[in-house]
Amino acid sequence: MSKFVSTRVPDAPEEHISQEEKAELEFGTLTSKDYLYSVHYDPTRPLNPAVDEPPYFIVIFTYLNYLILIIIGHLKDFFGKRFMPQYFEAVLPKNGYPPWYSAFESFYPRRLKKRLDDCFSRPICGVPGRFVRCFDRISPDYNESFLYSGELKSLLNLSSYNYLGFAQSVGCCTDASIKSLEKYGTSSYGPRTQIGTSDLQIETEKLVAKFVGKDDSLMFAMGYGTNANLFTSLVNSKCLVISDALNHSSIRFGIRLSGAAVKVFPHNDMKALEKILRESISQGQSKTHRPWKKILVCVEGLYSMEGDLCDLPALVALRDKYKFYLFMDEAHSIGAMGKSGKGICDYFGISPSKVDMLMGTFTKSFGAAGGYVAANQDIIDRLRLDISTNVYGESMPPAVVTQINTSLRVLIGELNGDEGKERLQRIAFNSRYLRLGLKRLGFIVYGVDDSPVIPLLLYAPPKMPAFSRMMYERGVAVVVVGYPATELISSRVRLCVSASLTKEDIDKILTICDEIGDKLYLKFSSGISGGEKNPGDYEKGIAPRWSLQEVLERTPEDCKK
Repeated sequence: MSKFVSTRVPDAPEEHISQEEKAELEFGTLTSKDYLYSVHYDPTRPLNPAVDEPPYFIVIFTYLNYLILIIIGHLKDFFGKRFMPQYFEAVLPKNGYPPWYSAFESFYPRRLKKRLDDCFSRPICGVPGRFVRCFDRISPDYNESFLYSGELKSLLNLSSYNYLGFAQSVGCCTDASIKSLEKYGTSSYGPRTQIGTSDLQIETEKLVAKFVGKDDSLMFAMGYGTNANLFTSLVNSKCLVISDALNHSSIRFGIRLSGAAVKVFPHNDMKALEKILRESISQGQSKTHRPWKKILVCVEGLYSMEGDLCDLPALVALRDKYKFYLFMDEAHSIGAMGKSGKGICDYFGISPSKVDMLMGTFTKSFGAAGGYVAANQDIIDRLRLDISTNVYGESMPPAVVTQINTSLRVLIGELNGDEGKERLQRIAFNSRYLRLGLKRLGFIVYGVDDSPVIPLLLYAPPKMPAFSRMMYERGVAVVVVGYPATELISSRVRLCVSASLTKEDIDKILTICDEIGDKLYLKFSSGISGGEKNPGDYEKGIAPRWSLQEVLERTPEDCKK
């Protein structure tokens, strides 16, 4: 305790390691060609595998946990505001002014989230590549404040969206970005419609469009802002937007901002979507019953909390039948999905022309920042004129644009030979190996086999901080997620796989998860979601379980089948 002396995040110490060691910490060396896998979609298999359900007593226990926490929290508020008002000044009226947030409005972050605040926003330093360095800290007052010792802990990184491993401080992308600083400076110093458009941005936008298979694209400095401001330029109150129930908050915010009518269909339920389409087309607008000016269906390519994919073949069939426009957010799938890394269209072998508008971000797979929209030329030309992030927002810094440009050229093979191909095959193998390994150990895991996002279900809220802290102690950085980002009883840890990890890293992660899973009682899988050791056992009601040794020996080969 005595070594934790500062409430201020310490300055990062210098690293005294060679460039070779640094490169290895950021992107591990491939130890065998056997640990590569080329993605291919098998239409004979179900798009999204069966979802395992936890035992009923786990569901009841989870609800009971929340009930106890809520009752205790309200009791503390009730008595605290009356007997210790000095601790509740932020939620009580003062000098005639109302509080910014009432005790009820702020209840969840104060009484529930604060209990696991030490698991969020951990300060880091250095490059969050294969390993990430975190500052050690403790809280002497139940997460009201933190004390730092100045010491760093190096952790295997399963928390960053570094899918292709481009988060590096050495290599061709970094070298090119440094050179762009010398040529262009740190900023374009203005919006795109004034002086913020450089030749570098025009070139990169053309490259993005070519990569995703569209006429042109438009890049923005922020991924969330791309969706939040896009829909006001596409739809209005006389248009209908039909949105998947699990779409990202940026899509929801942008749709609300547009003023368009909104209908929501259950996640990936194509029958429900078709029913809404038929009703909307036949009934028209709610009051006048005039036909909708346009109907826009919004989905995500890869759902980042579920690890599953949109049913693009079915969506395209409905689009051809009912003549609506299709918008697809590929924030998590571009670069990480498909044999060439070109996203969901590439994965399913569907022409990008079947999707009217493709949106994506550069934060995840490309080691950069910002977002893009790719579409036909007439749509992009219109967006250049009236989307607020292009008219008023600052353009992307040249170094970031260069990172995007260079990483794309690596992916398509213009730079560094087959490096891009190897990155794609490494993330495919790592994703399939870790997912199948966790299933065989008995964990309930959501999502498709090829998804780099692996949600491992925890359920009970106390298991979120426990899992995060135990993984941290054993040298692995993970992100835990709970309500309201998920359903109340679906708390989970979201493992983000990277091409920078080695097979030996995955072995270590499986070993640690196996140990923690036994201690926290997390192995609820019935076996229906895959990885059965003996299918006959499942028919007898016996949950299949593999030993850790069997998983490490057989899964690296089995995951490629």
